[in-house]
This record gives sequence, structure tokens and C-alpha cells, in this order.
Amino acid sequence: MENDNTIRRLKTVEGHMRGVIRMLEEDAYCIDVIRQIQAVEAALNKVSAQILEDHLNSCVTTAIKGNDPKERERVLKEITEVFEMANKV
Repeated sequence: MENDNTIRRLKTVEGHMRGVIRMLEEDAYCIDVIRQIQAVEAALNKVSAQILEDHLNSCVTTAIKGNDPKERERVLKEITEVFEMANKV
């Protein structure tokens, strides 16, 4: 099940975040902390991309093949909004 893989990845990220917190508690070198944070961000981006790919291959594909133009418009608008929010960060 794809969801199991996503949850496993997120639990790995959670472990890395605990490591970042520990580094800060132990007054680790700032650049090392930043590198670990960047690794966490990259891992989260990978999870996000996988979820988006799954969504495109299921919900969006179903809506586009369907007969409801409002549903097609809704799912496409959602995708646009996701990309707009990603660019605001």
C-alpha cells in the first residue's frame, strides 16, 4: 500500500527532526544544523511530490475523465493553488 510508504517516510523525517532538536539542545555548529534542516526539507519535498503524483494519477485523472465540468475545474484549481502556495514559501 502506497500510504504505508508515505507514513514510513514521514516517520523517518520525524526522527531526523528529533535529531535537529537534539543538535540545538547540544549547541551544535550552526552550519551542521542548517544542513540537517535542509535534509529534512528535501525529505518532506519528496513526500509531498509523491502524494501529489498519487493525487494526479487518481483523483485528478478521475475528474478529468468524468462528465462533470465543475469537478474538473475544481481539481485543476486545487493543483494551481498548491503550486502558488509552494512559490510563496
